[in-house]
Amino acid sequence: MKPYRKLISILAAACLAACALAGCSTASNQSGQPSEKAPETQSSILFCGSTSLYPIISSLASSFTEQYTTWDKVDPSLPAENISVYVAPGGSGVGVGAVTDGTADFGMVARDMKDGEISALGADYRSFVVAHDALTVSINSQNPLAQVKTDFDTDTIRKVFSGEISTWDQLDPSLPTEKINVYIRDLSGGAYEVFQKTVMGDSKVSDSATQSASMTELATNIANDPWAIGYAGFGAYNKVNAKGAALVALKVNGVECTQDNILSGAYTIQRPIQFVSGSEISPTEQAFIDYIFSEAGYAAVEANGYIPAFSPNSR
Repeated sequence: MKPYRKLISILAAACLAACALAGCSTASNQSGQPSEKAPETQSSILFCGSTSLYPIISSLASSFTEQYTTWDKVDPSLPAENISVYVAPGGSGVGVGAVTDGTADFGMVARDMKDGEISALGADYRSFVVAHDALTVSINSQNPLAQVKTDFDTDTIRKVFSGEISTWDQLDPSLPTEKINVYIRDLSGGAYEVFQKTVMGDSKVSDSATQSASMTELATNIANDPWAIGYAGFGAYNKVNAKGAALVALKVNGVECTQDNILSGAYTIQRPIQFVSGSEISPTEQAFIDYIFSEAGYAAVEANGYIPAFSPNSR
């Protein structure tokens, strides 16, 4: 029995409280209330971490519990207990920490795992890559830069995000002397680490950059500010643009952020969207994992604008 099971209700509440402090939103289960019998039958599953993966797992938790209600309806060998799948957003770092200290079954992570993190999770470490994502370097579609220049090298992008280039006319003399407003994810987000590693290097993002609690919030911030620039995730970019072109993604070193270029590796500012575990996978956990990698999971990944990293039911 995993150490947190006896305290699952308390921990779920604590996780929600922690996530609220971190700017998170909600958790999901089949009824909105934890099952009292769940701790004894190990029928509860807790995911915590990346806000990029959160909407996918959250929607699948809802549809899974709606479809089956109790575990035995998924598989007769499983207990006839209510299904409880909790999903709490908080950032990739929070997710890794939660699964490492045993307060969550799965950590949701929107970046590569670090060697030290894998080592800390031990011999039972498992990773499940759900989607491919990339960080677009996006501006507001109303920004006149989109009409004159849409290709920048990494060095120029680094100078913009560090504040060395601070007004739009410094990028092209035809543009107004308006301040460049930089939007980033908060420091617990996997995207922050990916952008730092692939673009910023040893340079520091400007202290004046506005931090966003989720990738969706970051993309929305850019869409609402004509003088904004930020690294919106490919999924968030597609979702915001689904109702009309609100964002324009700049080419980076001549490479456009497209599905083909992400999958080929030509577009280098990219990351996996995954969840990880450091414990042996239980039968109920495996049942939900199978659902994630089913047709329903594939559809949820696409609906959130990401590139699925699997073929349905191929695992």
